[in-house]
Amino acid sequence: MRIKLVLGFWLLGITLAWWAVAPSGAGLAPAAGAVGGGAAWWAARQQMIYLSGLWSVGLMVLAMLLALRLPWMDRALGGMDKVYRLHKWTGIAAALTAVLHWGAKESGGILKALWGRGSKPARDAVLPWLTDARDFAKDLGEWAFYLLLAMIALTLLSRLLNYKHWRLLHRAMPVLFLALVFHSVALMPLAYWSQPLGQLMGALMAVGSGAALWSLAGRVGRARTHAARIQSIELLGEERTLAPIEVVCALPSSWPGHRAGQFAFVRFDQAEGAHPFTIASAPDALGSSLQGEPLVRLVIKPLGDYTRTLHQRLRVGQPVDIEGPYGRFDGQGSAHRTQVWVAAGVGVTPFLALLEARQKESAASAPAHMHYCTRDAASDPLLPRLRTLCAQAQPAVPLTVHSAAQGQLLRPQDLQGLAGPLDIWYCGPQGLGDTLHAHASTQRSWRLHRESFAMR
Repeated sequence: MRIKLVLGFWLLGITLAWWAVAPSGAGLAPAAGAVGGGAAWWAARQQMIYLSGLWSVGLMVLAMLLALRLPWMDRALGGMDKVYRLHKWTGIAAALTAVLHWGAKESGGILKALWGRGSKPARDAVLPWLTDARDFAKDLGEWAFYLLLAMIALTLLSRLLNYKHWRLLHRAMPVLFLALVFHSVALMPLAYWSQPLGQLMGALMAVGSGAALWSLAGRVGRARTHAARIQSIELLGEERTLAPIEVVCALPSSWPGHRAGQFAFVRFDQAEGAHPFTIASAPDALGSSLQGEPLVRLVIKPLGDYTRTLHQRLRVGQPVDIEGPYGRFDGQGSAHRTQVWVAAGVGVTPFLALLEARQKESAASAPAHMHYCTRDAASDPLLPRLRTLCAQAQPAVPLTVHSAAQGQLLRPQDLQGLAGPLDIWYCGPQGLGDTLHAHASTQRSWRLHRESFAMR
């Protein structure tokens, strides 16, 4: 809902600023002039070119800002995972409005065939010092448009690229954005610049350009990055290529601390880049190293091409960059609601930290119910720890295990027996999350909180 609201208000603001300077009745001109000739259609085409261009570049500015991983955005949107989801949909919306912009421009051929060029309006004046760059700006914008569509397509079809190659491709987005900013500045009508619309778009493009340059300089998240080292590594299971690994990291004194349920961007390899991993330990649960460094635990399951080989790459003492912490997945919710925790697969990691935080009597936490979905309870290496933490929590957390190997699949109806309105905290695969979301939308007493690590 927040994503829709942000996109809606962002586009509404740009639209109202355009409407204030658009010719009177611009939206009704085609219907009024359809019989009398093509002048109205030419004028409507011109305004659609302007409006769709403003939408597209405005959305790309928002995408550039969201990519900066600013802490206040984490708070405002309810977690950095929500920021990245908004970033993704903003990029898609920018591409769709760019298609509309291109389609409006290409419609000139149809209008020319129907009514000729006689009623086509004259080109608007642009900034005097960019008049000679007009043709170059058009060509640059067209090529940037084609590249934008290609990059968005590859981003959506993420299976075509592994994370490393996708990351390298995505780093070219700021360059593409700067090219489209030049296209917009060079072709925006001169009359706009003296109006609130021009001041708004000028400010947005300036801020977006600053964000793009910041990203190209590699400064994103730099202030929140801490030079840590690997304290210990443990393989949690006998199958080396399938078992999760537990990595304990020693952090410097600059680490601000974290809350249970948060995650961090972790960079084991400079060439690979940072990956998001949940911090699977409560604050201070592991104490400090002999050198007095705070310790945190990561539990990493081999789910992708990168994580499957981590057990071969990592070694004790290896330096690692940890950026964060981020996230608002605290498992608390309203005191008037029953707390229900649902974990599936690697989604159990934030709940391990939340349960560790409840091991002290001073925690005074509200009661919670835990549901854990696993492929096979008999061989799950994390289940024994989960059972112990649930039993020793203050107060104890009832645990229900759903083992797919035994046909014990979680259904949304399994949660309906719990009394009172529910705060449901879910972390796991998207399919089960979507099922819970669809059911929650029909239950007025359910409130679903999801943690999503779909960062691309």
